[in-house]
Parts: sequence; structure tokens; C-alpha cells
Amino acid sequence: MEKKRLTLPLGIGILIIIGFSIIPFFQSNFLTYMGMRLFIMALFALSFNLLLGYTGLLSFGQAGFYAAGGYAAGLILLHMTSELPVAIFCGAVIGGLFALVVGYFCVKRTRIYFSMLTLAFGMLIYFICYKWKSLTGGTESLGGIPRGKLFGVIDMFPLAHYYFFVFVVTLLSIYCIYRIVNSPFGLIIQGIRDNENRIRFAGIGVKRYQLYIFTISGFFSGLAGGLYACLESTMFPTVANWQSSAEPIMVTLVGGIKSFYGPLVGSVLFIVIKEIVVRFTEEWLLVFGVILLVLLIGFRGGVAGFFDERFRKRVLSARNLGC
Repeated sequence: MEKKRLTLPLGIGILIIIGFSIIPFFQSNFLTYMGMRLFIMALFALSFNLLLGYTGLLSFGQAGFYAAGGYAAGLILLHMTSELPVAIFCGAVIGGLFALVVGYFCVKRTRIYFSMLTLAFGMLIYFICYKWKSLTGGTESLGGIPRGKLFGVIDMFPLAHYYFFVFVVTLLSIYCIYRIVNSPFGLIIQGIRDNENRIRFAGIGVKRYQLYIFTISGFFSGLAGGLYACLESTMFPTVANWQSSAEPIMVTLVGGIKSFYGPLVGSVLFIVIKEIVVRFTEEWLLVFGVILLVLLIGFRGGVAGFFDERFRKRVLSARNLGC
């Protein structure tokens, strides 16, 4: 039964990967573009869930690191190098460094005070993007961001080429995040979430580990931001505002914060439902909000969490019957 329990999710995962890998062969720019939107949102939401789902920290400023990574990657491609992986990685590092500085001040506070501080720093990053026109372009945006080249040979301007790059980077990032949350470090941050005092009494520096995970989360958010900047070929200050920070929160809640795959499922639902609703009504915000409320209320623990719990109960029940 244990072997079957492991094989089923693995088989589904392989089928999903194969399905996404053949999208560019349909010769549809729309499907290719939407696929990349899904990957980037999934990576952004997973980075956020490192804080909320695994450490118990609610951040309202995650879009600030996302924007920092996007602007950094865009500026590097515009003024320094055409090597896409270098620019994307540097954007991720910048996002991580911003998170390190912000996290140093935020982790000293707890609960609502932590959340409000992240919101304040997020709005500070937004203000910098808005006012520093000589660097970011301000309201006129940082436009004309090229996609550069891969290893100086492969032109990444065609959507299909860039799709596979985003696809591979997202898969590698998901694997890295999975390894992090299932490592001894991951067990410590989950212990902090469940019982912070017990971890502190064990002699572990709680604030230090919170700062570590905050920085790692900022790194992956910056990575997602860099991918987004190259996809859209532009960056606006609004990418850093509090409304953008609300998106990974909503995505994670819809998918399920206690399931590793929750943000992935939530990203698919969020992007697809939004795209469908926008096409049928001008009052899409109202309809979209109602649908999200139904999903949040109807699926306890998120969509992925709901089905994961039912699957575990069936496996446990079958095992008991087998005994």
C-alpha cells in the first residue's frame, strides 16, 4: 500500500510535466504565454508559502522582492549582459538581499506586527520604484527588456524558446524548495510554526532561522520576478504594491497552505478562472471574488489540502482493513 501511495502522485506529476512540455508544439502563442504565467505564479506562491505554510509567518510585502528581482534582471539585460541565466540569477540574488535586509528588522517582531512591518517595507520598495525614475523609469516603466541569449548561442526572443527556459527553471526551483522543506532545516522551521517556544527551549535560535527562511523566500520571489520581467519585456512600479502581494496569499489559500502542492494547484485555478471570467463580464472582479470565496469556504484547507486529506484517509482506511 505504501508503494502504491508513492507511485500515484509520482505518476500524476510525470503526466503533468509531459503535458506542459508539449504546449509549445501546439503553435499557440496564447497557450505558451499562459503556461509561463502559470509557472511564474506557481514559483511566486511557493516562495511565499515557505513563510506562511511552513514557518507561520504572514508577509504582506512579498511583491517587493518579486519587483526587485524583476527590475534587477531587466537592468542587467539592458545595460550589462545579454546572458539570460546570469541576469535571472542576479535578479534572484537581489531579491534575496532585499529580503535579508527587510527580514532583519521584521523577524524581531511577531504576529500582526511582523505582517505590518513587511507591508511597510513592501510599500517602501514600491515608492522607490515609483520615484527613482532615472533607474526604474517610474510610471513610464522600465521598457524594452530583452530576453537575451542562452549561453550566448540560443536566442530567447521566440516564445517557445523562452517557455522551455521558464519551464526548466521552475521545475528546478520546485525541486530545490521541496528539498529545503524536507531537510533538517525544513523540520526546524516547521517546528517554529507549530511551537516556537519549544524550539527556543531546545537551544535553537528562532529569529535566526526565521531570517534564513525569509531570505530564501525572497530569493525565489526575486527569481520569479526576473522571469516575469523578461516575459513581459517591461516592469511597472505597480508590480511592487500591496495588491500584488495579495495574489500569492490568495493563491496559496485557495490551493492549501499545508500541502506542498497547494500553491501549484492554486496558481492553476487562479490564473485559469481569472482568464475565463475576464472574457465574459466587465464586472469580473466581483464574479472572480465570489468564485474564490466559494473555493475557500467549500474546500477546507484549500483544494489540494482537501483532496490530499481525503486521499490519506482512504489509504489509512485501506491499510487498517488489510491488517
